[in-house]
Amino acid sequence: MSMPNPRGPLTPAEKIICALDVPTLDDAIRLVDSLEGRVHWFKIGMELFTREGPPAVETILKRRAGVFLDLKYHDIPATAERAVASAGALGVSLLTVHAAGGSAMLEACARGRDSCQTPPAILAVTVLTSLDSNALSTVGIERPVEEQVLAIGTLAKEAGIDGLVASPREVASLRHTLGDDILIVTPGVRLASGGHDDHARAETPQTAIHDGADLLVIGRPIRDAPDPRLAAEVFAQAIGQGTASR
Repeated sequence: MSMPNPRGPLTPAEKIICALDVPTLDDAIRLVDSLEGRVHWFKIGMELFTREGPPAVETILKRRAGVFLDLKYHDIPATAERAVASAGALGVSLLTVHAAGGSAMLEACARGRDSCQTPPAILAVTVLTSLDSNALSTVGIERPVEEQVLAIGTLAKEAGIDGLVASPREVASLRHTLGDDILIVTPGVRLASGGHDDHARAETPQTAIHDGADLLVIGRPIRDAPDPRLAAEVFAQAIGQGTASR
């Protein structure tokens, strides 16, 4: 398996990030090995990293796959800066911070990235895909979801952040507003025949790629499939269709 470059150009299969939302490193290894040659990116999130720690990152890197560390840092600027630097030292290619941390925190995260020997790409989480406008209003945010995503996405870009995490429904407006020089990573992607699970703003991979997404995070539809390799192939075919329709 070859290490991908998040800034491409990427094949349809290289646009897939499989979420290792599993409880143990053994579970993660089995899934990664079952997808060898089909998936080149793997997301390590809070569940796996909390239990297994940095060895989870080291294990995936040894398999020549790219690691997306999804811990969504959101803290005071100094703490966030050091966390980004520590993540970069692990060798991850992508990591997440919350754009809601504000300009000072985002700028500190960019400094932490720049201190790394091999800087990771920082992705700012805009609005979680599980939230809709009603959910935002309960925490005091009255703007519609798309307006909130654009506002804090613009804030993140101005602070020197490399990319954004947003639902597929906001990809087109983000790409139109922020241009082609920012990475857009999209969770909440489901085939037309599948359910949305707990993603309130899901869309198909064809739509997400057509609208300008660079990478798609896919968890349960691959992880829980009877044949994960086949599921990954089906998603790659759908991504290819989206690319062709641009």
